[in-house]
Amino acid sequence: MAQSLKDKTPPHDDELEQAALGSLLTDHETVSAAIQMHLRAEDFYSRANIRIYEAIRSLDARGKRPDIQTVVQELKQMGKLDEAGGASYVSSLTTVIPSSANIDYYAQMVKNYSLKRSLLKVASGISINAYDESKEAAEVLEDVQRSIFELSDDRQVFSSRKIGEVLKETISILDNVMKSKNPITGISSGFEKLDQLTSGFQRDEFIIIGARPSVGKTALALNMASHMAFHLKIPTAFFSLEMSDIALVQRLISSEAMVQAQNLRSGFLSTGDYKKIIDVMSLIYEAPFHIIDMPNMKLMDLRTQARKLRSQQQVQIIFVDYLGLIGSENNRLQRFEQISEISRSLKSLARELHIPVVVLCQLNRDAQFEVPTLANLRDSGSIEQDADLVLFLNRPQPKKNKNEKEEEKPAVSDVIPTDLIIAKQRNGPIGEVKLQLVAKYAKFAPLAKENS
Repeated sequence: MAQSLKDKTPPHDDELEQAALGSLLTDHETVSAAIQMHLRAEDFYSRANIRIYEAIRSLDARGKRPDIQTVVQELKQMGKLDEAGGASYVSSLTTVIPSSANIDYYAQMVKNYSLKRSLLKVASGISINAYDESKEAAEVLEDVQRSIFELSDDRQVFSSRKIGEVLKETISILDNVMKSKNPITGISSGFEKLDQLTSGFQRDEFIIIGARPSVGKTALALNMASHMAFHLKIPTAFFSLEMSDIALVQRLISSEAMVQAQNLRSGFLSTGDYKKIIDVMSLIYEAPFHIIDMPNMKLMDLRTQARKLRSQQQVQIIFVDYLGLIGSENNRLQRFEQISEISRSLKSLARELHIPVVVLCQLNRDAQFEVPTLANLRDSGSIEQDADLVLFLNRPQPKKNKNEKEEEKPAVSDVIPTDLIIAKQRNGPIGEVKLQLVAKYAKFAPLAKENS
């Protein structure tokens, strides 16, 4: 009869744990390598090994070299020597390793077993909560998602490099830019003046496009994304939490073919319009444009899909429409705390995937009749802090004539002047780009006088 899961010993390898600790006691340089790999005391299974690693970390943090003698003394002062197996066990650790050069392998395997134990703990919790009649299935699912997210987020490995190594890479990038004579070092947005001010959307950057409702932030994002995917052939992902994928494609066709969106939806198309649509379809059919249509998307879902698109489709930029619709795994937090968590996570996602992450964001009501500022970012001040680049769309308010009655509203023009404001740029200037929105095509273009 097969052994039941509850009778099985949790995944671990005593010899690997001892080899890792032996390496740390033999060669002080390996301590830095273990720390860099984010090896933690709780990654060890044996209580004795946990205590020894705690003593090694404690000594290293104070600038002292951990070896058999200093670790034994440290454990004595901590009152943990007996828990650590005594001085004889500590001494024995240096005899079980063929070479301390294998510390990366030892540490990685210890972490691997630790992760498996953590997953088993989560699985056990799922089983217990699933049988709990007082909990709804949706609540159990959210707990699971949060637990898995915390596991993956907590185990991100950080790295460090000497400044000389970074300098070599920096000079190489500078040389390539000088040889190409192309000032756009990132991904072109399709708007020349914006690219001049930003040098394009840069990798690792968390970018915010903010606007009041119905000012055109989705249209602007689609214009940018279509330029990148259709014309530059850059693999692009568009996460749509508000509009369906069909509605998005209709907008893209309308914008690219310069066919009125209303006619496209109603089917009242002239022969000329239909030909334009056919021509555009041949352009976009094979384009590396990936639409993720997932209403009620949770943060963990977004991160998972983003990683998959990056690894499988080599996506080089991600757009998210929009931040306020991303759900948090922790509904117990207040909304501004959830937004802060989401903002920080998207910032780290850009760094992890090494690509720009462009997120649309609504502005609060205070920005309704004023030029928007960073203070108008809705729900959380952490968005302003986390973002590397913040762009605002603003429609300048027409000056009122003295004789104009309050209730009279100016007629809506088919071409709407719109300011694109660079309110924050961590590594460049702030400024303003004059655009015009051709409303019937949902297409932005530079203002005519800006081109002259």
